[in-house]
Amino acid sequence: MVKRAYKYRFYPTPEQEVLLARTFGCVRLVYNTVLRYRTDAFFERQKKMGYTEASAYLTAMKKVEETNFLNEVSSVPLQQCLRHQQAAFKNFFAGRARYPNFKRKRGRQSAEFTRSAFQYREGQLFLAKCREPLNIRWSRALPSEPTSINISMDSAGRYFVSCLCEFDPEKPPVTPKMVGIDLGLKDLFVTSDGHRTGNPRHTAKYAARLALAQRRLSRKKLGSSNRAKARKKVARLHAKISDCRMDRLHKQSRQIVNDNQVICVESLKVKNMLRNPHLAKAISDAGWGEFVRQLAYKAEWAGRQLVAIDQWYPSSKRCSHCGHVVDALPLSVRTWTCPECRTEHDRDVNAAVNIKAAGLAVLALGENVSPVS
Repeated sequence: MVKRAYKYRFYPTPEQEVLLARTFGCVRLVYNTVLRYRTDAFFERQKKMGYTEASAYLTAMKKVEETNFLNEVSSVPLQQCLRHQQAAFKNFFAGRARYPNFKRKRGRQSAEFTRSAFQYREGQLFLAKCREPLNIRWSRALPSEPTSINISMDSAGRYFVSCLCEFDPEKPPVTPKMVGIDLGLKDLFVTSDGHRTGNPRHTAKYAARLALAQRRLSRKKLGSSNRAKARKKVARLHAKISDCRMDRLHKQSRQIVNDNQVICVESLKVKNMLRNPHLAKAISDAGWGEFVRQLAYKAEWAGRQLVAIDQWYPSSKRCSHCGHVVDALPLSVRTWTCPECRTEHDRDVNAAVNIKAAGLAVLALGENVSPVS
């Protein structure tokens, strides 16, 4: 049994909308106040605070007249946000993340509820201090009762509920097919058997509408209701682009996992690649990191093997026929001829074939492949 989150959209009633707005605001206030308190305690008194001290500070906040409104919402999301903050500090001190940031009023809002703060019965979900069930658009049935739920509202004003459930994944039959994948911009990825996916370039598709909406937003008066409406239009366009990208990545990653037993990919440092000002926008729009992440967990559920080769392996510059490595191969060169064996190569297909060969070597030897071997 593994845990999986099932995300659905729901439409709150006016009463629920008010309650959720209060909950989001209280969660944000508690997180930011405790974060400021912990930061000041460290820099002024060199004292490190843990979850226990943060929880005690929350209890004191509820007793103060200025912040006693925290008692009007469920206490579970307030405690959960402190646990998330503690995890953020743990990742920071371990060197895995940056220092925790303050939560913003505008943007995505969320609140987590454990079993003590919600009820799931007869296919309906009830939140604490809420009399009516959430009006959820169930696109699929839950495999089990959720252990926790996360209520969120994106910048476009849409509400979602994510239910964490335990499920037993169905593993497809074993197949002898193996594939190497070369990620790119002209095509999102090219496989070792020559299949090209193309690149829909979602951001470029909506660029004109997005630019118009942003220009109209820039002309609105700060703090006005018209500016709030214009901001929501921009957020809806960004949400549309994100939804289109995620939909395509999910479909393509699922197809790859279903068809192949072994999947070989390259280990790309996407954050470092985004420093290139000429390619940063195109790389972000392609979603390489999200695509590999989806391949990883879907392959694990399906009993497939995902192999990542060394990031410095010269997959594009190595001849897949004789193994010769050319000195330089600019990005503008899409086809090239090997100077040793005179074999003509398509840059992307040749790289995918080399990635597959290197991945199978890693799988067989149990170690990384030297980039100069």
